[in-house]
Amino acid sequence: MSEQHPQTAGRLYGVGLGPGDPSLMTVRAVEVIAAADVVAYHSARHGRSIARSIAAAHLRPGQIEEQLVYPVTTEATDHPGGYRGAMEEFYEEAAARLAAHLDAGRTVAVLAEGDPLFYSSYMHMHKRLSHRYPTEVVPGVTSVSAAAARLGEPLVEGEEVLTILPGTLPEEELTARLASTDSAVVMKLGRTFPAVRGALERSGRLAEARYVERATMSGERTGRLADVDPESVPYFSVAVLPSRIDAPPVAGGGEVVVVGLGPAGPLWLTPEARGALAAAEDVVGYSTYVDRVPVRPGQRRHASDNKVESERADFALDLARQGRRVAVVSSGDPGVFAMATAVLEVASEDPYREIPVRVVPGMTAAHAAAARAGAPLGHDYAVVSLSDRLKPWEVIAERLRSAAAADLVLALYNPGSRSRIWQVGKARDLLLEHRTPDTPVVLARDVGGPEESVRIVRLGELDPDQVDMRTLLIVGSTQTRTVRRGESGAEEIVWTPRRYPER
Repeated sequence: MSEQHPQTAGRLYGVGLGPGDPSLMTVRAVEVIAAADVVAYHSARHGRSIARSIAAAHLRPGQIEEQLVYPVTTEATDHPGGYRGAMEEFYEEAAARLAAHLDAGRTVAVLAEGDPLFYSSYMHMHKRLSHRYPTEVVPGVTSVSAAAARLGEPLVEGEEVLTILPGTLPEEELTARLASTDSAVVMKLGRTFPAVRGALERSGRLAEARYVERATMSGERTGRLADVDPESVPYFSVAVLPSRIDAPPVAGGGEVVVVGLGPAGPLWLTPEARGALAAAEDVVGYSTYVDRVPVRPGQRRHASDNKVESERADFALDLARQGRRVAVVSSGDPGVFAMATAVLEVASEDPYREIPVRVVPGMTAAHAAAARAGAPLGHDYAVVSLSDRLKPWEVIAERLRSAAAADLVLALYNPGSRSRIWQVGKARDLLLEHRTPDTPVVLARDVGGPEESVRIVRLGELDPDQVDMRTLLIVGSTQTRTVRRGESGAEEIVWTPRRYPER
């Protein structure tokens, strides 16, 4: 501890009792309880304490028992500080009672179901007392481990991620977290069960979910969460999403989910996209994008060239027709110059009309680039691809003229490649008919990736040799501004005002 303790002070113990079965207490927990001068435990107003009942066999005559009775067990209270105020006052009073024993040189063992520092009331005593008195925390088996053991199913394996959630979170937040993780345990059910069940259903995880009530205790119950009556759920129950590795397929027909990966890396991936990728049995896409999807045991990956969108869509839909859950991946947003259109076009024809198709959005390259540069898309803007592979240059030129004449900011995708290097120069010259040479242009390359580079140049100085297929251009309107900020003006940012001047 960082502070010195009085020489005569007693010692504080936070003692983990495990999930409920007294035989799952650790040897150290039994030793501490048996030797303590004072044993403290929490209870509701009815006076019954689960913690005390677990440790009862190890209590001895002559020990002082401190029963810490919660003033409220729901958020309904007439305390002037509300529920939080009532609980804070209670914890302060409880800590003062324990401190009096410690000041008298007595050892104090505070009992905690599960582990003392895992969703336990003990931690409130720990934060108030551990810096004042010698303290030892005795860990215990958590309800999470007990639930997995009673289900007899692996919780996490390999590189899977386990997320532990309180059921008291808003349903929207629960949905997002459940959709994005591999395995999960949701604590504190009881009154929160309907919202937790709704979140599992909305995230597509209900069929996988298991229910464990009073693990290792009298009245234990386990089963499929979807079958549980909400009126029967106590506080001491958890929802479990076990490991997906080698799990039997979830019942249901095949489907295709077109998933946006964002511009680069896992930081740009939405929770919904993470969930769709984790649930897929097959991943289909351009090899560069498939490589960005984490490898999962049992999941099949089908990478192909960038110029076979229709064939890729046909392949994915055929897999789904066989009952497979297929994720077709795209960089950025799949609906912006990407695979959503290709999949829906093929899915609109026989024999694929009945195959379910969903589109999961992603962060677009334009929005990522704009955020790095400031806020150049703060007003109306147009998005144009400079690639003439799927449309004639004459159409591109006409659209550029129209957008420029309307004084729209322009986000220019696919500006160049090894075999196509002249469009940037043509676009620059065309835009200079409507913009001044000092119009700011954002050159954003590999945003979010290891070779990220974001620069602001002027339209009249735009050099096509500095642009390749991994670059996105944002060309300002007549209202777009730049300013230098920071120490010595080292940082230049660009933004477009939301107000447009009246003509």
